[in-house]
Amino acid sequence: MVQAYCVKCRAKTDIKDPKETTLKNGRPAVKGTCPKCGTNVFRIGKMD
Repeated sequence: MVQAYCVKCRAKTDIKDPKETTLKNGRPAVKGTCPKCGTNVFRIGKMD
């Protein structure tokens, strides 16, 4: 699973429903939601 930092929970969590995206400058990123609180989480880098 891909992990990202949730600002609301203040902890690293697994991303629920991760989706790969690309930033404007071409770098890969992963978007999803926090499974605990439902907040959007974001991580720069490829999905492992």
